[in-house]
Amino acid sequence: MEKKHFEVESSEPSSAVYGGPVTAVDSVQEDVHEEKVVFRGWKVMPFIIGNETFEKLGIIGTLSNLLVYLTAVFNMKSIQAATLINAFSGTINFGTFIAAFLCDTYFGRYKTLSVAVIACFLGSLVILLTAAVPQLHPTACKAAASVCNGPSGGQVAFLLMGLGFLVVGAGGIRPCNLAFGADQFNPKSESGKRGIDSFFNWYFFTFTFAQILSLTLVVYIQSNVSWTIGLTIPTVLMFLACLIFFAGDKLYVKIKASGSPMASIAQVMTVAIKKRGLKPAKQPWLSLYNYYPPKYANSKLKYTDQFRFLDKAAIMAPEDKLEADGKPVDPWKLCTMQQVEEVKCIVRVLPIWFAASIYYLTITQQMTYPVFQALQSDRRLGSRGFVIPAATYVVFLMTGMTVFIIIYDRVLVPTLRRITGLDTGITLLQRIGTGIFFAVASLIVSGFVEERRRTFALTKPTLGMAPRKGEISSMSALWLVPQLTLAGVAEAFGAIGQMEFYYKQFPENMRSFAGSIFYIGVGVSSYLGSFLIATVHRTTRNSAGGNWLAEDLNKGRLDKFYFMIAGILVVNFAYFLVISRWYRYKGSDDGETTYETNGDIIKQQDKNTA
Repeated sequence: MEKKHFEVESSEPSSAVYGGPVTAVDSVQEDVHEEKVVFRGWKVMPFIIGNETFEKLGIIGTLSNLLVYLTAVFNMKSIQAATLINAFSGTINFGTFIAAFLCDTYFGRYKTLSVAVIACFLGSLVILLTAAVPQLHPTACKAAASVCNGPSGGQVAFLLMGLGFLVVGAGGIRPCNLAFGADQFNPKSESGKRGIDSFFNWYFFTFTFAQILSLTLVVYIQSNVSWTIGLTIPTVLMFLACLIFFAGDKLYVKIKASGSPMASIAQVMTVAIKKRGLKPAKQPWLSLYNYYPPKYANSKLKYTDQFRFLDKAAIMAPEDKLEADGKPVDPWKLCTMQQVEEVKCIVRVLPIWFAASIYYLTITQQMTYPVFQALQSDRRLGSRGFVIPAATYVVFLMTGMTVFIIIYDRVLVPTLRRITGLDTGITLLQRIGTGIFFAVASLIVSGFVEERRRTFALTKPTLGMAPRKGEISSMSALWLVPQLTLAGVAEAFGAIGQMEFYYKQFPENMRSFAGSIFYIGVGVSSYLGSFLIATVHRTTRNSAGGNWLAEDLNKGRLDKFYFMIAGILVVNFAYFLVISRWYRYKGSDDGETTYETNGDIIKQQDKNTA
């Protein structure tokens, strides 16, 4: 049974009671204590949202232009910089899983966030020092130099130390900060529920605001004024985020760690293997052992006939013993049908998660190579020749996503609701599938735009030389906007659909892991992207047609690389369609959901069918 524990930071009378049983270590029996908690809600939001805003400005301001920084200041080749960025992004996203585990099992959200915000500040400070201290980066390349000195081992090690701090910080913040803000509202009151909904809106607003501001103002200062000044800004903002976060220390509701829900999964798997020799139950929905602890938090699930090998974990053998209240004496020898069904929910999600991870290849590529395309395109805007920084073009992806979310929520959903009869307009899997479709379209458009840019560079007058790259094509960099906008629409469907899908399909006591599994998928995609880049580079560099991913894009065939990724996503889309027809939503069976309440069975038509 999952237990919620709270640290009470105020002696004021409680406005709400919210707690669970506490197990005494030195007693055989459980004593149930109700701890009084003061939910201050919006009174602490200046600290939560203020920290969130400055924190995102700091992190994104440091990382958004990192690709250009590595090539311009650290003299890395494009292939090395892109590989390092993909590996770094993947490590951060895998770190969210470890952070979610440590948070739920040992530290709780407040302590995890405390370490994470400090780590982010230290990471930003170290990256700043690599720009400010001449000994920490290579000598700048001369304009006429054909060969530049790369970074030394010590310089790379110092840079990696900064990136390591950012891995710890961002990996801890991503799965915890949204839930920590929601913890400040009373989930049992109507005002608290409304506050949680409003907080989610403010959270995503600050996230988008920070991305747009970082990709415009901060990136411009870094690229056109000074890297030292441009990296000082996010470092100062991260320091302010730390001050704001710890200023609210005495006011926060702090949920202590309650033990890892992973233990239940391990028990089901272990017991199923131990009992693999038992005969399958003839009527498992009747004969499998089931038991619900008092105040069981998760929704009660009925039997499903998928993954029947797991059912054996809930078959009672003669040697299995029960306590007086009906629970197993040894949970590593007998599990409940509820536990088995919860594990089935997780196993069912994994094939969908795999397809969603491949989908994210589009976003990882649209966050890297369009920057290089912009560097070798005409970035002038207006008659005065204002030059848009190359990294700023990624903002069109964010803008496309933000604008389309409003269109989707206000226009498409009401229209689709009238057609389909579903409250959400379309199902979650249909939303993810639509995101994959737009991702394919984005890559195809990217290929044709790159083909046009390269043709202009080779057949028409150019605009000079991009440092250590090649001739600058006369094609306007604004031609990159359609592919980035399509990628943003893909995110509005695919990424947000995934978050909601994992949140609703995982058991309630695993929602922190549901939040981290999305980032793990992004991490898998980042590593896969690095592997594909390295493989294509190694395979084509000595080929007759030339290196597809040459340092000078005019000599490469980036368009073919885009078309190759599009082909992978087409195969993935076909796989997703097949697996979606097989998938069953949690609690549904042929469109019918069963809820059990005080012994009464209530059946309700479930509109969330695949």
